[in-house]
Amino acid sequence: MTHPEAAVLGVYETVLYARDVEATARFYAGPLGLRALEASEGLGAVFRLDDGGVLLIFDPERASEPGRYVPAHGARGAGHIAFSVGAGGLAAFAVRLQAAGIEVEREITWGQGGRSLYVRDPAGNSVELIEGEAWPA
Repeated sequence: MTHPEAAVLGVYETVLYARDVEATARFYAGPLGLRALEASEGLGAVFRLDDGGVLLIFDPERASEPGRYVPAHGARGAGHIAFSVGAGGLAAFAVRLQAAGIEVEREITWGQGGRSLYVRDPAGNSVELIEGEAWPA
């Protein structure tokens, strides 16, 4: 028997790591237009997405320090995040990214009919903007 109150409903927050948090935060606030919130613990930057999710940009050294209120965590190397965009949004983002001098690394049309643009944030993380679906429902 399943318990609906114990069901995972979605991803609440995602962390990407960047040594230069300020430059990386400007990327997400600027060309991507994410809404910044006040950061907690001075670890990095916090953004609230329109769907209610949260994106955190943390310095990997500070986030992995033992004794923090939240258990220590961190990662090495480039991460990946994919943002859903509405119909027609991919073309608008392509224009916005080009105007900001951000190179599109790759464009992909998926078998499910979705389309993606890939760029890199200042920390080297892979950032995907996807319109439609890439995975079966």
